Amino acid sequence: MTHIDFPALQAIGFQQHFAAALAAAPQEYFPARVTAVQRDWLTLDDGAHAYEARPGHQLAAAPVVGDWVLAERDGRGEVWIAQVLEPVNRLARRTMSGRQALASNVDTALLVMGLDNDLNPRRMERYIAVVRACEVDPVMVLTKADIGADAEDKAAQLRARIPTGVPLLMLHPAEQNDDGVLAPWLRRGQTLVLLGSSGVGKSTLTNALTGSVQATGGTRHGDDRGRHTTTARSLHRCPGGACIIDTPGLRAWQPDGDKDDIAASFDDIAALAEGCQFRDCTHATEPGCAVRGVVDADRLRNYAKLLREARRADATPLDRIAERARWKTLNKSARQRSRAKRS
Repeated sequence: MTHIDFPALQAIGFQQHFAAALAAAPQEYFPARVTAVQRDWLTLDDGAHAYEARPGHQLAAAPVVGDWVLAERDGRGEVWIAQVLEPVNRLARRTMSGRQALASNVDTALLVMGLDNDLNPRRMERYIAVVRACEVDPVMVLTKADIGADAEDKAAQLRARIPTGVPLLMLHPAEQNDDGVLAPWLRRGQTLVLLGSSGVGKSTLTNALTGSVQATGGTRHGDDRGRHTTTARSLHRCPGGACIIDTPGLRAWQPDGDKDDIAASFDDIAALAEGCQFRDCTHATEPGCAVRGVVDADRLRNYAKLLREARRADATPLDRIAERARWKTLNKSARQRSRAKRS
């Protein structure tokens, strides 16, 4: 392989994890990071230059923003992606059609939510479950404190509901810089991703931290729903050396993890459950439950809902048949009891 400028690569998030793959690569390949994905081409950055590239036909899966790749130039000078390096992590969500990868090699997820009608504790808990299932550290970022009613009270309620292990920040996106409240997560070589619904200030925050000129938009009058101004994920560099991945607004999120991943995101419930009388306590009506009445009731319901989603997603066809049979039996028994009471 030709000479590699490792300091330049490290400035855009290169890690030792990828060194072995580089050592084994053919001489003509060079490493770069995916910073944008379009329909027919991608943008790569090698720390010093940006390139337009096309995916090679031999790729098993399409690269996503944040991926590290090995690329080569053909005889006409066009750049082709020959290999996608195994990522440290890959942020993904489950959809009706399968698994959707959103970004790769991310250190921190800034979970952005407005202190207006956008504020939704259940959705914030879902965001946290999504990113933790992908081994990404979450940070809650609350915006629009200047226009949201009772902003301080809303933030305090969210802080009381979600364990202190997840940092919570209140900020004005347009006023941020490298040495502000986000400084601990903006160190050289770190990669952040912005997640949240449309109109909460993700692109404005990206512009402030990087000097980008992405289009920004407000929210609709009446329901505070955001207008989609970011239409594709893209990676941007901060002056201090961190990288930020901006994403389109998404509201429907299903964690790409199993029930153990969900439980890890609600570790306060898991810790209290050690004191339950029954090992298989569902924290619903069982006697001797150490969770019910201590954890916020709506947080507990949201936890149960996410667990059900994870079990359904992991269930095999035989599991689904058995579950339907179980519910048929339960419903039949309930109808029989109802008829017996009436007679």
